[in-house]
Amino acid sequence: MQGRLLPKYKGRYQAHPVDYWQEEFDIASDLELDLIEFIFDFNDADKNPLMHKCGLNEIQRLSEDYGVSVKSICADYFMEAPLHSLEPQVVEESQQVLRKLIINASSIGIRDLVIPCVDQSSLVNGSIEAFVKNIYPALELAEKYCVNLALETDFAPGPFAELLERFDTPRVTVNYDIGNSVSLGYDQEEEFAAYGDRITDIHIKDRVCGGGSVMLGEGDADFEQFFTRLSELDYTGPFIMQAYRDNEGVSVFKSQLRWLSRYLDETNR
Repeated sequence: MQGRLLPKYKGRYQAHPVDYWQEEFDIASDLELDLIEFIFDFNDADKNPLMHKCGLNEIQRLSEDYGVSVKSICADYFMEAPLHSLEPQVVEESQQVLRKLIINASSIGIRDLVIPCVDQSSLVNGSIEAFVKNIYPALELAEKYCVNLALETDFAPGPFAELLERFDTPRVTVNYDIGNSVSLGYDQEEEFAAYGDRITDIHIKDRVCGGGSVMLGEGDADFEQFFTRLSELDYTGPFIMQAYRDNEGVSVFKSQLRWLSRYLDETNR
């Protein structure tokens, strides 16, 4: 996940590091990482390279220079300005942003656009209907440009599967966060049975049930079961390290990457 190898941007746990995001490609290359999932924030959205032709060109150049791809975006923008907002102006602006992100993402080979519907953007109190209605205009564009809209929700397996069935397109997919899932107390087997074949983007994280992020292996996530079950699905998408971080980033990342490598090595065989 973008920013995990760098010092925090303005003290924020997760954010696009404006003005020094380029440095992460070199570090990622040294760690032999394949890709970085970019973050698109509400704050400083106009400064994000994903919004500008020159920025997109710079992302491509750095990817080629360092051999580190950008294949996905975590659009945290929609947590602050959800597509199911009660304010029509917010909805209209977010729809415009989504359309632009789809087109720009496709131009540099990005295939997954994660739309978080958690925390302050959780789909509650009848907001599902508004979300479905307001995201629908973007689906034709997603199909045209071959970009998946990977939904991240806090729904239990059944309701999440029901939401997915509302969309008559394979371009609405699932972002699966193993840490968030265990924190909510959901059963992995039930989740994978309900929508496992729709997962196109995975966030690697560990949490305690009902609690926050901890170092990988120190929480309640069952990584053994997770990777075993995943192997049965023939998953080919990215594994994004959205794990616990400290103020500096890279040292704690390296430690957790070493811990995770046993599972990744087995997956890649």
